[in-house]
Amino acid sequence: MLLHRPRLSFLGRCVHGTPRRALGTLVLLGLVALLAAVGGHGVSERLAPGGWTPARAESTRADAFLAERFGAGRPHLVLLATARGGVDEPGAARAGRALTERLAADPHTAWVRGYWPGARPELRGRDGRTAAVGVRFNGDERAVLAAAKAVTARESGRAGPLEVTVAGEAALFAEMERLSTEGATVAEMIIAPLVLLIMLWIFGSLVAALLPVVVGAFAVVTTTALLRLLSEVMTVSVFVLNIATALGFGLAVDYCLLMVSRYREELAAGATPVRAAERVLATAGRAVAFSATTVAAALGALLVFPLPLTRSLALGGAAVAVCSAAGALLVLPALLVLLGPRINRYDVFTRWRGRGRRAFAEGRWYRLAMWVTRRPAAVALGTLLLLGLLAAPGADARFGMYDDRILPASSPVARASQRLRADFDDESGNAASVVLPGLRVAPRPETAATTEAGTGVDGTEAGAGAADAEDGPDAAGVPGTPRPPDASTTAVDTYAARLSRLPGVRQVRTATGLYAHGRRTAEPGPWAAGFTGPAGTWLSVTPDAADSVLSPDGRLLTERLRRAPAPTAAMVGGPGARLTDTEDALGDRLPAAVLITVAATLLLLFAYTRSLLVPVKAVLLNALSLAATFGIIVAVFQQGRLDVLLGPLDGPRTTDVIIPAVMFCTAFGLSMDYEVFLLSRILEEHRRGSPTDLAVAVGLQRTARLFTSAALVFAVVMGSLAACGLVMLQLIGFGLAVAVLLDCTLVRALLVPAVMSLAGRANWWPATRHRARDRSGPDTAGRSGRPAPTAVGGA
Repeated sequence: MLLHRPRLSFLGRCVHGTPRRALGTLVLLGLVALLAAVGGHGVSERLAPGGWTPARAESTRADAFLAERFGAGRPHLVLLATARGGVDEPGAARAGRALTERLAADPHTAWVRGYWPGARPELRGRDGRTAAVGVRFNGDERAVLAAAKAVTARESGRAGPLEVTVAGEAALFAEMERLSTEGATVAEMIIAPLVLLIMLWIFGSLVAALLPVVVGAFAVVTTTALLRLLSEVMTVSVFVLNIATALGFGLAVDYCLLMVSRYREELAAGATPVRAAERVLATAGRAVAFSATTVAAALGALLVFPLPLTRSLALGGAAVAVCSAAGALLVLPALLVLLGPRINRYDVFTRWRGRGRRAFAEGRWYRLAMWVTRRPAAVALGTLLLLGLLAAPGADARFGMYDDRILPASSPVARASQRLRADFDDESGNAASVVLPGLRVAPRPETAATTEAGTGVDGTEAGAGAADAEDGPDAAGVPGTPRPPDASTTAVDTYAARLSRLPGVRQVRTATGLYAHGRRTAEPGPWAAGFTGPAGTWLSVTPDAADSVLSPDGRLLTERLRRAPAPTAAMVGGPGARLTDTEDALGDRLPAAVLITVAATLLLLFAYTRSLLVPVKAVLLNALSLAATFGIIVAVFQQGRLDVLLGPLDGPRTTDVIIPAVMFCTAFGLSMDYEVFLLSRILEEHRRGSPTDLAVAVGLQRTARLFTSAALVFAVVMGSLAACGLVMLQLIGFGLAVAVLLDCTLVRALLVPAVMSLAGRANWWPATRHRARDRSGPDTAGRSGRPAPTAVGGA
């Protein structure tokens, strides 16, 4: 267990006690990385695209009930077939029927509902030249996405007289995956040279700049293997791989900067490479170990949320933190021993670096800290006011979920989705589904005469045919079958009328007819057979505004439907219900997650600092930094404050309920890194007997260049994503860049020195001060007047 002063000499002797042992360690760890790379191969094919809704949520159960018992529900893929001469032209009709037959013959298909062969008018566009065919697939999310990709690749494009495009949820996920991969690839090609130049500058040499690449690769490869193992026992979201890669790279840069800086100090003080590596482990290595433990514990708190996405993120984030620390504490020291003074080779910026050595007190970060500590109240008040103003827009956040409108206008899926909304009367994809299990209503004999007529692409027309067939000749809807008691019909009729009166409801369709404004507006037609069967009855509730089902309006409608008295235990599904269940799952467990995160952070930082106030300060300032970031995100992406400069962004004017939580996990991990790095040097100086103000100034001078440089590298990488065409990537890239830049400037450089100066000696209570004891390395107070000897961590 890591306590106040862990003894790491045994690890040092075993791993890198001699250059030969260091080489043996690298060979062994290289084999581990190779095995991990082999074991993690193909992990992306095992990851799920969704995981946004709890598996046992009411909306999930309702949608599964419809799909299993009625063959209904939303199609995973919608194919739009366009013919120049119209979809009823003989050649187009033959091609349409052939398309429908091919889709139905696919072994992955659960059902197909389309314009052909029944020429259903609601599945024909208003111009008569476009028809829709909906497909629902069997299997879990991975199987659905794979089947949708196969169908898209096989059927999209020109098919005789038809031009086929795709829309729907599976098409959206596939297109997001494609655009994410393309955007990340383009961003990497453009930004890689810039990142390399920055790292060459901040690490001081080409050799040193390559070290975080090695450590980051080790962390990502081993984490990928662990994710592959996790995918065998649980659902792992595809987002976890992206977050793990970003977090692994960010932590690798942080850890390497801290340890390389300390290693150079030790070499400059005359230590041998082996001795310098041992001292690095005992000082900077201790900070790395505590930082990784804190990050892993904080991310582990996400396990309390019942979403597959957050649970896989918790385990994946904790894994990458541990693997990054393993790379920094095992791989990096061995490399340092082998490199020795050669770590400073190939500094391409030698001619531009300052030659003169300034006194330590002349360092810009030292002078900034002393300026802050001379007026701490004013600096703290001003910075808090600024962060509060930045956080204010977060109070007006309107949570929702992203849909196809986040795609760029040039995307074929976006164009197909827009056409589906504009040219078709069918709105079943946006309707809420209300399921009444066990309450069976037999439609009138004439309504069950055919199961070919339908109401839309959601599969309502054939549900009863499939469900009733299980009951044989006594099935409801067959002429001559005895009707159930009138009580069931009356109960459903009354319930449907009641739902149609609710604000935000345009119409209700069910086995007993069509309802609007509290009354039946149409008798049940042939389509009514699809709404009832042996398993029960269900109702399709069409909202007034289809564009708002994944917004707070959709949540409000879901809550009204769930509060309405029902004749039996009802389950509400559909897009708005999924949003509601996701928000409730996050909101209900949020206090527990916050409590676990805060408790773990406080306990670990107390073990590291032996102070009560410093951990509390760290948690509060991190929370304030994230709140300011959230406010900026709401202002830019929801309120459109930068539309004048950037142009209007794609996507609905809501704040996604999931993406900020995923993004803040990465930001919190990096913020804790910066906090621990700064505290490590402040504590070290304070234990030598320096007063608080001087300890803070020395600590900031020694580490500010490290964490600001690391934040700059990470912000540049993330900022490149903001140039992509996918709003989701823009949000993640912009948000993470803003988060780390706010944290390393306003919080670490201004608020931390101001707050610690105001607290004074209370910072260290109840710790016992260690005066004039140098057990941690060379003199870092700078009282000799010498600056840091290298580009990393220097003045």
